[in-house]
Amino acid sequence: MPDLPLIMWVLIAGIFGLLIGSFLNVVILRLPVRLDALWRQEAHDVLGLETSPDPLPPGIVRESSHCPHCKHLLAAYDNIPLFSWLFLRGHCRYCHAPISAQYPLVELLTAILSAIVVWKFGLTWTALAGLFLTWSLIALSGIDFRTQLLPDQITLPLLWAGLLLSLCHLFTEPKTAILGAVIGYISLWSVYWLFKFLTGKEGMGFGDFKLLSALGAWMGPLSILPIVLLSSLVGAMTGVTLIVMRRHSREIPIPFGPFLAMAGWIWFMGGDWLQHCYLTLFGMG
Repeated sequence: MPDLPLIMWVLIAGIFGLLIGSFLNVVILRLPVRLDALWRQEAHDVLGLETSPDPLPPGIVRESSHCPHCKHLLAAYDNIPLFSWLFLRGHCRYCHAPISAQYPLVELLTAILSAIVVWKFGLTWTALAGLFLTWSLIALSGIDFRTQLLPDQITLPLLWAGLLLSLCHLFTEPKTAILGAVIGYISLWSVYWLFKFLTGKEGMGFGDFKLLSALGAWMGPLSILPIVLLSSLVGAMTGVTLIVMRRHSREIPIPFGPFLAMAGWIWFMGGDWLQHCYLTLFGMG
């Protein structure tokens, strides 16, 4: 089985990515709601309120999937990643309510990116680590896009994973990983306070600091500036486009986490190539 050609492993990674994408949809939808309920329950206990706290919403692993509209439990054939949504034409089998396109898009994105990771790194521990990073970034992007939150339950394990992997010199060495984590956090932290001092507004959340810190732990301090520049450029272009098309109000903040995640993944996968192209373009290569 290990003697399979690389293209077969890439195909297997894509199929497996569809399954992981289905799980990531559950994480994206349920984790913020679950955390909010837990925070309310803790606040209820700390304040010593006499009323009973609201029951916790479904967890991420144990509870079966159900239609968000009619709450009908979904059968196994309704949960086939990507294909069930296409077969049902984006509607619930039971109440015929429309099902968000987020489901197939996340599944397809996870499949494609997983296949690319295995194509680049092969059947190695490096690929396994790269898949973990990829799946974490997809989950964080989806949550931030929907709720403008980057939960510590994902960013902090991602940070620690980057630091621990540096002990194996998989992507970088410990000293470089620590510097990357520190510089990543401080850089956005400084921008946040400078922006708040000048405008009196909060330009980003603390979760963005932790996400960039995690990316710095994985790729080192030299990755920080390219990731910030690339994410800022794409974020600004997206914001301007949405405003021009009048699909987004100037007063509604645009989450920065998805752009950080996208830029981080691009640099993780092709940073050396992009750096070579840049140096060649300006005659320094």
